[in-house]
Amino acid sequence: MLKTYRFLTTLLILVLLGGFTFRFGHGLDVGDKAKDFRLLSASGKTVSLSTMSDVKGAIIIFTCNHCPFSQAYEDRIIALHKKYAPEGYPVIAINPNDASKVPDDSYENMQKRAQEKSFPFEYLYDESQETAKAYGASRTPHVFLLTKKNNKFYVAYIGGIDNNTDEPENVTKKYVEEAVDELIAGKPVTTSFTKAIGCSIKWKQN
Repeated sequence: MLKTYRFLTTLLILVLLGGFTFRFGHGLDVGDKAKDFRLLSASGKTVSLSTMSDVKGAIIIFTCNHCPFSQAYEDRIIALHKKYAPEGYPVIAINPNDASKVPDDSYENMQKRAQEKSFPFEYLYDESQETAKAYGASRTPHVFLLTKKNNKFYVAYIGGIDNNTDEPENVTKKYVEEAVDELIAGKPVTTSFTKAIGCSIKWKQN
């Protein structure tokens, strides 16, 4: 009984400190076929994987407006799109947060943010949170790099963008760039999984 109490106490502390992340189901693993989605963009368009016929893959990034980690990476996310969209790997950003908990992440504020930052990529609103659940996203930002084979998308990398949120000039590992470069070169992805560091997704209450 005492051991059980200690375990539950330790688990609660880890959860409160962010050491554990609970997800709705397991989500996707590297190598899995990606789940399609149909989501409204801040640009007013509806976007889905099935309509992306002229790409080699996609850099799916679950992100948002309010999170300091997401804000720190905004310029790098823009740079990723500008560098890799011409190579067939555009960024598709998805906001999964419950706007009733975080009003800054409402669709209207997504539109404002996209205009303020001149986002060159589609910024989608996962209002139902079903896409985030299907992928297994837990943080913002959280990357799911997809590659296209035989007109189907598969997960090639899951994790963070790089290894230094606060100091872009001191980044020593550009996980997403390295993974995309390997895919473009026809090579297997060397580092296919890293831990996503960021704000927890704000889930709806059942």
